[in-house]
Amino acid sequence: MNQQMMQNLTLFELLARSWRRPSAVAALCFSADDSTVAFTSVDGTVAIAAVADQEPPESRIRVSGDLGQTTIRPREKPPVPLIASAAFGDGDPPLVAYLRSGFLVGTAAGEAVHLTAGGEVAETLVKIEGPIVAIDHSARTAVTAVSDGHDVFLSRNRGDVARLERNVTSSTHAVAFSPGGRRLACGLGNGLSIWAVEGPASLIRDFSLPARPISIRWSGDGTWLACGLETGGFGLISPADGLTAIVAGFPSPVRAVCWSAPANALLASGAFRIAGWSMTAPPLDGETAGALETGRAGLVLVETVAAHPQKKLVAAGYANGRITVAQIGGRDELVIRSLGSGITALAWSGDGRHLAAGMVDGTAAIITFPVQMFK
Repeated sequence: MNQQMMQNLTLFELLARSWRRPSAVAALCFSADDSTVAFTSVDGTVAIAAVADQEPPESRIRVSGDLGQTTIRPREKPPVPLIASAAFGDGDPPLVAYLRSGFLVGTAAGEAVHLTAGGEVAETLVKIEGPIVAIDHSARTAVTAVSDGHDVFLSRNRGDVARLERNVTSSTHAVAFSPGGRRLACGLGNGLSIWAVEGPASLIRDFSLPARPISIRWSGDGTWLACGLETGGFGLISPADGLTAIVAGFPSPVRAVCWSAPANALLASGAFRIAGWSMTAPPLDGETAGALETGRAGLVLVETVAAHPQKKLVAAGYANGRITVAQIGGRDELVIRSLGSGITALAWSGDGRHLAAGMVDGTAAIITFPVQMFK
């Protein structure tokens, strides 16, 4: 490869390992030990990739002796192939990390199955009558929650399944344990309910929202909840005092919200730039309160965001395939990929070395960054 061609390569082409799935990637998840990533597709399958990089960027970096210029050569070998499963149903199956390197997958047959890092179904942890449309698992309390779209079920032991006794018939398509695993948030039609699940489950509080929550994210300390809504922005909830605020003004549904502990910030997709707020001044009185100008505004919508676990950085994926990493509260951003298929999912590994991405055209990728890139 000549020097001109190498200069024209994007960071994505230099740093990423990528694979093509038969259908769009809908979601992705790192395992608890960061050794694997699972990508779900809209054809109902799950594909698993090993995170370990056979050609890490450090092994491909060269510093010239005369000018001190740093360059990185392209990869020479194709990535290790993905391990693909059979279809678990129609549409993308719900997925969550389980044990060290495996995952729990919800199936159309009503089973929550343990999918190993090798792509094998090891056992069935939960069995209910209807299809599983939402799933979460707390490693701290070893409790699993699933929903069939109407009812929510808890399982503390294999085969031991209890239904939450709710006096409503509203749909439930999202569930999320608090960081400590002692509370469970459930979508409740156009609202949210929070349950204490340590011992017999009991309702703590119901919250009303203007639209159905499509994602639920707890802050790292469990004091706040953010809910991306089907329409009208996102909801911000303080479970302790029952406070609820709606942050509106988004041109598109907020499909992703995330929390940055290093920056004490909340970030959201759905706008023409990365939307962010400092939680030292939460956006309780409108979308401008505590707003953090992050990255650059453009003409393309941000489809998903993922906060770096250790630094004041956030990754953003756009509808036109652009992937950037920006300093939270600053305009500077690093363009990883400028154009391509739309980004559907992003997630960082726990050590912040790897960024996984899923795309509309079925591309699944792991971008591995040199240690010195985000000093």
